[in-house]
Amino acid sequence: MEFRVLAIGDVVGETGLAHLERHLRSVQKLKSIDFTVVNGENASGVGLTPEQAERIYDAGADVITLGNHTFGRMQIADFLDDAPYILRPANFTGRAPGRGWAVYDRGNVTVRVVNLIGRCDLNFNAENPFTTMDRILERQQADFTLLDFHAEATSEKLAMGYYLDGRVSAMWGTHTHVPTADERVFPKGTGYLTDLGMTGAIESVLGIRPEQSIETFLGGLPGRYQTPKGPCKMQGAVFALNSDTGLCEAVERLDIR
Repeated sequence: MEFRVLAIGDVVGETGLAHLERHLRSVQKLKSIDFTVVNGENASGVGLTPEQAERIYDAGADVITLGNHTFGRMQIADFLDDAPYILRPANFTGRAPGRGWAVYDRGNVTVRVVNLIGRCDLNFNAENPFTTMDRILERQQADFTLLDFHAEATSEKLAMGYYLDGRVSAMWGTHTHVPTADERVFPKGTGYLTDLGMTGAIESVLGIRPEQSIETFLGGLPGRYQTPKGPCKMQGAVFALNSDTGLCEAVERLDIR
């Protein structure tokens, strides 16, 4: 039997969140999705609020993952401890609130979801994501294991993919907001995509107003980042998993506009 997982790239700002609310459930129905993971760390531009997390969940997410902007809105801190469906990177310091992985019971199957942050060009004093993943895989077992690796460097993401090949069902990257065209199933059966892309304004630089990004590179003062209005996109991927092996059989990129 096939188990179909939908992974959605970083939701950016109110425009991205509204686009997700409009389209997620119809995509789930169209693609016969059984389980959905959404990266929500940019729903406020930088971070997300409990109210925004609830909206992502109500829109159809089974799990919300985060990244380097986990604590961009500090009011999320207590919510991380209370809401079982939201994860922050597991290799953050143990003093950070929340959890970095969990096992979700879907009746006939169990799904382990892990959130990790990379260390190349992301200076968050995080523990080694590779050895952290080793420790997690030794813990509670599940029929499927999914990893959102929130990382900057494509090399770090690819290395993690090869490291986990055959040990997890699917792994995808988030953070760069630009989708990669390298969806594949690794030789030992792990589904992979270096970066999902983002959910936000099409006419933008990574979800923010282009003129602000340009001003940054010119050396000026762009002001607080704002998300532009206008047409949006929802980018991600579908991973078709085999319920007998727990591994991946196919990967399909999505771009919903």
